[in-house]
Order: sequence, then C-alpha cells, then structure tokens
Amino acid sequence: MFCGIGVGWLLRHRQLTMLSRVITVLIWALLFCLGVEVGMNPQVINRLQDLGLEALVLCLAGTLGSLVLAWLLWRIVLKKKGGPS
Repeated sequence: MFCGIGVGWLLRHRQLTMLSRVITVLIWALLFCLGVEVGMNPQVINRLQDLGLEALVLCLAGTLGSLVLAWLLWRIVLKKKGGPS
C-alpha cells in the first residue's frame, strides 16, 4: 500500500485517464478469483444455505439499525435548529 501511495505521489501531476478502467477490471478479476476460491471450498458450498440466512439477518439488522440511528440523529438536528420535531 505504501508503494502505491509513493507511486501515486510521484505521478500526481500526470493525467491518468485509463486508471479508473484498469482499477475496475482488476476489482472484477479479484471478485472472480474470490468466487472461484469459494466455489472450490466444499465446506462453504455445503453450508451455503446457513451462511446465506446468517448474511440476510446481518444485512437486515444492519440496515434497520442504520435507519433507526439516522432517524434519531435527524430528529436531534431538527430540534437544535428549531424545526418541527
């Protein structure tokens, strides 16, 4: 990571128009490799239904918690501004 920061600092004055496309392709390649690795693991494949249910529960709980806390924060901000509560 520090090498990447150094290279970025050295190239900071250059216009690298293709960089975002290269990053996108590399991210897709990494995700593909991760999928291949997961698909080759029999323990993960055998527990896919359980893992999917756990992931769904975590996703819903995280989203609900974020919504509730954002709503509470919005109410606090509106009270401090003197708006309707």
